[in-house]
Amino acid sequence: MQPTAIVVGVGSEEGLGAAVARRFAKGGFHVLVGGRTVAKLEQVVHSLGPGNGTPVQLDASKEEDVQRLFRLGASPGAGRSAASVVIFNAGNNQHIPFGEISAAQFEEFWRVGCFAGFLVGREAAKLLLPQRQGTILFTGASGSLRGRPGYAHFASAKAGLRMLSQSMAREFGPQGLHVAHVVIDGGINGTRLKSSRPDAVAQRGTDGLLDIDAIAETYWQLHLQHPSAWTQEMDLRPFKEPF
Repeated sequence: MQPTAIVVGVGSEEGLGAAVARRFAKGGFHVLVGGRTVAKLEQVVHSLGPGNGTPVQLDASKEEDVQRLFRLGASPGAGRSAASVVIFNAGNNQHIPFGEISAAQFEEFWRVGCFAGFLVGREAAKLLLPQRQGTILFTGASGSLRGRPGYAHFASAKAGLRMLSQSMAREFGPQGLHVAHVVIDGGINGTRLKSSRPDAVAQRGTDGLLDIDAIAETYWQLHLQHPSAWTQEMDLRPFKEPF
């Protein structure tokens, strides 16, 4: 039986979600690729190779969409086992001065960055607990640990996601589920940053930004960890990044 992984928060082919999907496909998994934009999902699935992926269009902040995804994860198709790996990578970021944040903006950042993680984490636990094994990984950020001016909305959502991952790890680790949170401390060398801040990409120079495939390899290694030596949280940053 081919194992199945679920990756939520996949956008461009040159993004972290896509890189994680490719790494798990390379490792022999069939990947359910979840994201908002059908055209982007289909491009990513094509990059996984024939039969290695299924696009699932969804809004991860909507309960019915997440439940539909996990129904598919429980029965992914002939010759495939139920999902044993779930990766939550959804998120957004934008600089907004504190006095200018609207209530709707604050709530939207929380829904995407934290509430969606709760929905995915809850459904992942329901699916994996009967198996008494499985991996659940959450993508964090430097905002998970500290708030910066103009990013209160983002930091509060990411900090909430971090606490969610810790609570899940303590509750479900003894039941066989490996729950880990990865702090991405630095810019990611992907489509989003290249299109929004090309000047910053140029200034960073060689290896000054996090390589998406290098991050994805770390996620893969987290999945492979022996239960006697599990990581609950780790941070990743370029060698040039101050901290």
